Amino acid sequence: MASILKNIAIIGGGGNIGKIVLDALVSSEQFNITAIQRKESEATFHPSIKLIKSDLSGESLEEIFKGQDAVISTVGATGFAEQQKFVDAALRAGVKRFIPSELSTSSEDDAVIGLLPLFGVKKNIIDYLKSKESEGLSWTGIATSGLLDWSLTTGFLEYDLQKHTAVIWDSGDKRFTAINEKALGQSVVSVLQRPQETTNKYLYVASVETSQNEILTALEKETRAKWSVTHVKTEEVVSEGQKQLSVGDFTGAFSLVRAMMVGSIPGLRANYIKDTELANDLLGLKLETVEETVKRVLS
Repeated sequence: MASILKNIAIIGGGGNIGKIVLDALVSSEQFNITAIQRKESEATFHPSIKLIKSDLSGESLEEIFKGQDAVISTVGATGFAEQQKFVDAALRAGVKRFIPSELSTSSEDDAVIGLLPLFGVKKNIIDYLKSKESEGLSWTGIATSGLLDWSLTTGFLEYDLQKHTAVIWDSGDKRFTAINEKALGQSVVSVLQRPQETTNKYLYVASVETSQNEILTALEKETRAKWSVTHVKTEEVVSEGQKQLSVGDFTGAFSLVRAMMVGSIPGLRANYIKDTELANDLLGLKLETVEETVKRVLS
């Protein structure tokens, strides 16, 4: 498996993460890409991408996967459990590599699963992939933590770029790592380019090591404005998020995902530079400063 994995099938390419991955694959101009989508989906893709509609049954996927070197899953939360079916179809079709829907906070972190048990389903898929190694299907998991540039642009991290307001958790000094969109996409490309070095590994990557206060300082400097700040406590936000989830309000999950980055959670390994072994060098990824990211987002 020393040469590049060239024929690539992706499931979930119409989602936020899927689009980032597809953009990186297309930009590299090294891959033959097949996007698989449900029959009812109306997502559109780059003209170079082969599009196949499917009911995502095991039989349909097995046929589509034949001749593919790698399958990438970027499905969202509702599709996490379906990935075992994807793995089985890939194995029957003779696929060499499966990249599951990680590409966010690590599902190998018990504190993460404690916050949002849904991530336990992702961990189960990693364990299932490990059980299939002897049958010829290799895998790579990629933990990126949250998206920084995307979260600033969309307001997900609760910095309002128009109103110049911010919500800061606790002291705001907790350090964490995050990924930027280009690096997330490149991490997948790099795995496909380095199949031997990334076989059956769970990899941690990052773009920026920072804190909420550092982000705020960079935003104030770049906007030449003093921002209005609201402080919240981790335990209160987490408690409210869990209550919302318990009554079927999925917006509570957003608070818990934010907590995985910025919350003061005992045992949480949110700083991949300090808490894990970073795979940036292996994958050819470089760290940026928070100032560089903020300047690019605001421009």
